[in-house]
Amino acid sequence: MQQNIIRPGRRPAERQPLSSRAWAKAALAAALAAALPATARAVDISPGDYAALPEGTNLALAYFQYSSHDSLDVDGVGKVPDSGLDAYVGLARYVHYLKVGDMLMNVQAILPYGGFGDVRIGGVEQKTANGLGDLILGVSAFLKADNVGDRGTTLGFVTYFTLPTGNYDPAKVSLGSGTYTVTPQVGVIQGLGGGFVLDLAADVAFTFDHEELGVKRTVDPAWQAQGYLRYLVSPETSVSFGYSGRFEGQQRAGGVYTGLKSDSQQLRLFASTFATPSFQIQGMVGADIAGDGGFRQDFTAQIRLLKVF
Repeated sequence: MQQNIIRPGRRPAERQPLSSRAWAKAALAAALAAALPATARAVDISPGDYAALPEGTNLALAYFQYSSHDSLDVDGVGKVPDSGLDAYVGLARYVHYLKVGDMLMNVQAILPYGGFGDVRIGGVEQKTANGLGDLILGVSAFLKADNVGDRGTTLGFVTYFTLPTGNYDPAKVSLGSGTYTVTPQVGVIQGLGGGFVLDLAADVAFTFDHEELGVKRTVDPAWQAQGYLRYLVSPETSVSFGYSGRFEGQQRAGGVYTGLKSDSQQLRLFASTFATPSFQIQGMVGADIAGDGGFRQDFTAQIRLLKVF
């Protein structure tokens, strides 16, 4: 049955039972969902994201990301030849800081959009469902917030709620997921002195079970750890280098393991500067250094624009 995973484009003349076709399509959907760029998952951080800003502060952010995936690996089968995709994803994000009692908090909304190009699995081109992704809502609370420059510590917690509002078709490469996900995350900013700051975050994503083409799909929890060493070149400018590791659980279609779990480990380099006191530009490049299952991301680049008001 695993062989069907890597032959999603079989011709109509190659008949198979309806339930088997549905299972294969559900397994394909799992593979394609695993190829979503990291930013679209919403739990990725950029250095400084856990900054505790004053009550009443608003942030408007726009992300523009390109990523290429040059190989597909299926557990128990190995690499699927002539497989890959390109992803062009943007995010619109709004953050508002407020206080509830003495607790500093923020609320946020994130809306991905974009699409995929040159999608191939085993040499067979795949259809795409581009457009809007799933709406993501987040609530954060800061337990400690005394980081200033390269001194002090900020500790925050956020929970993201991903809603299945995006464009989704289980038989196509879709930006939407078709299900709900809840992702709690903890983040720390630790000043080290000498112009250095450490940004750390860890999270776990719980994806709800759902049906695709009459086949129940389940996904085990996914874990992610991120760490970046940031150097403050000046009060306005910084550079950062670090690691992001995402370790996903097994994906099942109809109770059968699809061979996909899409673990990935990536190195990233950031540079950011405030062009004005209220407008920041940030760039990032990265690439996977290790992976196990799913599509491997051989290159990613991102531009982020941030406006404080």
